[in-house]
Amino acid sequence: MPPKPGRLASILRPWGLIWFSICLHWEALTQAVRRDGLAALGRPRQIQDAASAKLLTGNFIAYEDTTIVPSLVQAAGGIVLELGPGPGNQIHRYDTSLVKHVYGVEPNPHFKDDIDANLDKHSLRDRYKLIVCGVEDSDVLREEGITEGSLDAVLCIQVLCAVKDPKNVMKEVWKLLKPGGKFIFWEHGWSRNRLTAVAQACWNPAWSTFVGCHLTRNVLADILNSGEWENPHEIEEPEEPFSLLPRIQGVLVKKKA
Repeated sequence: MPPKPGRLASILRPWGLIWFSICLHWEALTQAVRRDGLAALGRPRQIQDAASAKLLTGNFIAYEDTTIVPSLVQAAGGIVLELGPGPGNQIHRYDTSLVKHVYGVEPNPHFKDDIDANLDKHSLRDRYKLIVCGVEDSDVLREEGITEGSLDAVLCIQVLCAVKDPKNVMKEVWKLLKPGGKFIFWEHGWSRNRLTAVAQACWNPAWSTFVGCHLTRNVLADILNSGEWENPHEIEEPEEPFSLLPRIQGVLVKKKA
């Protein structure tokens, strides 16, 4: 395993991804203007969605292979809801002997082609359905049979940093899970190291604008405060004092009545 970067390298590291994302936003903007004329300037969300789709379709799978993500995904079974699957990076990691059905809930429609391509490569095609909405869109989910207490597991890999209202998302997740259902997550949030937290606050405006997620959220509190869990003490927080993306991870079980 390569040595972890020191504080200065960690502080400067976000600039590379921010600059890359700026270039992708410019590319998406120019393509939209060529296609739709100046009317494209009135649809910034569509430009951002197109840029985000290109940003997240790349080397993330290789990076996640070096983390706990593959083993976390394999803990999902039964009826699963995957929050923000993006380009479908987790599709090949599911244990197909455990999974009955997976609903990918993704508000960015630009990921559909990537998800379809990943499904064509693997054996979940008949057990995976993409729903283009947010988990807060209860009417849309209800039409698919996703109601309170209907899910065996919710998979959440680097999503709560990017949603508009993580507190509300987590409350919806808790409601949708069956008693005894699993919330499986790998997220990042606010650092407990003061100097690192200052660096996060400095980078966050540019990072959240162009990369699309937030560096300064208290994701752990949002998860724990969403409802009652049987095993909150099992949440893992690896020691990463210099990282601007310190992780929290684990498999929480919804408390039974």
